[in-house]
Amino acid sequence: MVAIGVNPEVDALDIGAFALDGTPVARERLPQSALLTPERTAELVDERLTVWADGPLRGRRTVGVGVAVPGPVRAADGLVRTAPHLEWTDAAIGDLITRATGLPARVGNDAALGALAEYLFGAARGAHDVVYLNGGASGIGGAVIVGGVPLGGAGGYAGEFGQNRPGIVDATDRRATDGVLEDEVSRARLLAALGLDAVDDSALAEALASTDDPDVRAETARQRRILATALANAANVLNPAVVVLGGFLATLAALDLDGLDAAVRAQTMPACAEDLRLRVAELGENRLLVGAAEAVFEAELFPTP
Repeated sequence: MVAIGVNPEVDALDIGAFALDGTPVARERLPQSALLTPERTAELVDERLTVWADGPLRGRRTVGVGVAVPGPVRAADGLVRTAPHLEWTDAAIGDLITRATGLPARVGNDAALGALAEYLFGAARGAHDVVYLNGGASGIGGAVIVGGVPLGGAGGYAGEFGQNRPGIVDATDRRATDGVLEDEVSRARLLAALGLDAVDDSALAEALASTDDPDVRAETARQRRILATALANAANVLNPAVVVLGGFLATLAALDLDGLDAAVRAQTMPACAEDLRLRVAELGENRLLVGAAEAVFEAELFPTP
């Protein structure tokens, strides 16, 4: 039994098939030169499943497709209310995929599904109070788990840390007038500093780790200062046991995890900092796909009456 995980982004479609324990059975990244529409996303999913049916999925039962979307998703019916960087509004991507593939579909916010994956199999295993921030080409999303239960909010939109107004102590650190966190801590700004076009997270991490360009170093230091304040705010409000960073945020953190941890603690109430752990996502580029697949397995194994 396998479930399919899908993550449409501004520069690529990631798709994978996963076993119940999160083990990948098949995975592909399909770079895109134009923005994916919901319709094109469904077409690509159907195309890959058709190809995989005679390859890695031969003899396996596929129970459904999970979609991790970079934007708010209505919990009641999986409607994508808005994915601004993809230019999707009120997109019924689940229905489109079901019509294309004949498989049931589950749709969720990418960060919420990434948090689920890291909680079950990754950096947040064993913790019951978790803050997760995901950094992707579309910006920064987030999710919160409280007492082992995902915090959804009234409509299922909780956790949009990327839309918070960041605390910026030094005015020279600001790059976007009245910008939100994802305007200041930005994958696109890192790529621009490096002089790179769209690359995957592994290539970005390698480029940042190997560069000695002072302008790149200055940009990473600037983004880390702003990120530290945002994480301290989250720690003060929610008192998590673990803060997990995924995507390019994990790359920023991994440049000096101890240094970022110290910067967060310096701005966190001592009581909230006592048991706080800062971690990078352990599932790497599979985290969103694993979370999407797990949402499918949950619906299959524990159907709603």
